[in-house]
Amino acid sequence: MRIFGRLRLLASVLLLAAAAAGCGGSTDHSPTAPVVTIRERDFAISSPTLTVPAGEVVLRAVNRGPDAHELIVVRADTPVLLPLRADGLGVDEGALKSATAGALEPAGPGAVRDLRVRFKPGRYVLFCNMSGHFMGGMHTTLVVR
Repeated sequence: MRIFGRLRLLASVLLLAAAAAGCGGSTDHSPTAPVVTIRERDFAISSPTLTVPAGEVVLRAVNRGPDAHELIVVRADTPVLLPLRADGLGVDEGALKSATAGALEPAGPGAVRDLRVRFKPGRYVLFCNMSGHFMGGMHTTLVVR
């Protein structure tokens, strides 16, 4: 009789453990972040998506060349109001430290890189600040709702 009681107890414990494991699910409750493709080429930056939801978003920078490009994301209403460096050829990144949401270092033609950014609602400027690129028109606005 004792063996039967122990087997029943063991079966009950295993059943409870299996039920608990089945109800637990994954510990990762965060949904997959949307991916927005940003195409960079000399003096142009574009994206098919210019409005994204607040929260985590992956910006996938695709460098179509022919030069190296970087991607800088700052919270701002308009690119024309970004502070310029003394040489007038690019943005003064130091003056934007508190508004910078993220950045990717320069990469050569053909590079594909991801930048995860946690956005709050507002307007953001995406730009390349390589010498003369910003002034040449390599910037766009992203709206976060």
